[in-house]
Amino acid sequence: MSDQNIIIQKATIADADTLLTFGRETFFDFFAHLNTPEDMESYASNAFTPQRIRAELNNPDSHFYFAILNGHITGYIKINLDAAQTDLQDGNALEVERIYVSAEYHGKKIGHELLDFAFQMAKDKGLQYVWLGVWEHNQKALSFYEKHGFKVFGSHPFMLGSDKQTDLLMKKEL
Repeated sequence: MSDQNIIIQKATIADADTLLTFGRETFFDFFAHLNTPEDMESYASNAFTPQRIRAELNNPDSHFYFAILNGHITGYIKINLDAAQTDLQDGNALEVERIYVSAEYHGKKIGHELLDFAFQMAKDKGLQYVWLGVWEHNQKALSFYEKHGFKVFGSHPFMLGSDKQTDLLMKKEL
């Protein structure tokens, strides 16, 4: 395998449309076959709107980064700090709210690079841990996070349309 040069680049408000399209596509790629079309569309109609993406990009405690390989966006990560965190709002923690890699780039260590980037950001800020939520039935993601040292510490409900699902909360101490 040739040496790859993955570039992690901060997304700005100018990237809102690209982020919206890529985020929606990767979300549907990974979850549409596991959920009803109605629940997927119901969730997407709120989560993937131009207004919501712009609001998230404008939040000073939320940060989006693209993973770029050979000039192509291959994945992205959304990092939340302080009050932007979805559950804990812990000033000593960083939340990875979203991390997605397009299916065609799986196995190319893009997710690893994005997660390592989040770990380094947390360390640079002197934070104590990184946490995230992951669907209890997403075995591939659970294994990925466990390999990176995350451990389950709780759970919370996640509404996907009308389907009440359970996300496991996981954290890694730094």
